[in-house]
Amino acid sequence: MSRHMLYLFLLAVSTSSCAIAAKPVQVSPATTPEQAGLVDIATLVPDIRLDIRYAGHDNFVGEKVNGYLAPKCYLLHPVAEALQKVEQDLRRQGMALKIFDCYRPVRSVKHFVAWAADLDDQRTKPMYYPNLDKNSLLGGGYIAESSGHSRGATVDLTVVRCVGNDCTELDMGTAFDFFDARANTGHSDITQVQRSNRRLLVDAMARHGFRNYPMEWWHYTFQPEPTPHTAYDVPVQ
Repeated sequence: MSRHMLYLFLLAVSTSSCAIAAKPVQVSPATTPEQAGLVDIATLVPDIRLDIRYAGHDNFVGEKVNGYLAPKCYLLHPVAEALQKVEQDLRRQGMALKIFDCYRPVRSVKHFVAWAADLDDQRTKPMYYPNLDKNSLLGGGYIAESSGHSRGATVDLTVVRCVGNDCTELDMGTAFDFFDARANTGHSDITQVQRSNRRLLVDAMARHGFRNYPMEWWHYTFQPEPTPHTAYDVPVQ
């Protein structure tokens, strides 16, 4: 492909992506996972490793998040099937996924936004955003008023290496949900091992249709999204 042809192709993709993003997202009236087309990943991978942080207090909000009634991972069915394939690939290499978050109800996103607006609540600053002012989190690429997670095609995760049943997280350079430039997938101020581990995750996910969000090494969205203009508010339970 010539440079001119490549430019036109990239321009078309960019224009198409902007058009998709510009169309407003509607909240589905679904009240159950079945109505929304969401499936529990454990129905496809019964022993998948879950560490659903927002169902407990070990997260940047510092409390259980609205909408998370159980530590479960729901995704739209084609997204769950693709993630199952990623897991199968990694297991053949003595590794596995560890999932932090999947589908996120709209009400949970509203909880995040309310927390970000409460500048007096600084309880989790030392662990989650030590180098940032809290008022820069909302709209700064870290917390959004509308989350792709609510569309059922986005997942936050890492990779663990296993010896028998003993599994250890690969060193990715920062913890999950660490709001800092060092969490950017391609950040230069990390070790070669950390860079290689991030690349391993990017490649493993990309093989089955998941695209990384460059600001967060753990954040992936399945492409094309099954319902790019529909968000869901079904509780995780």
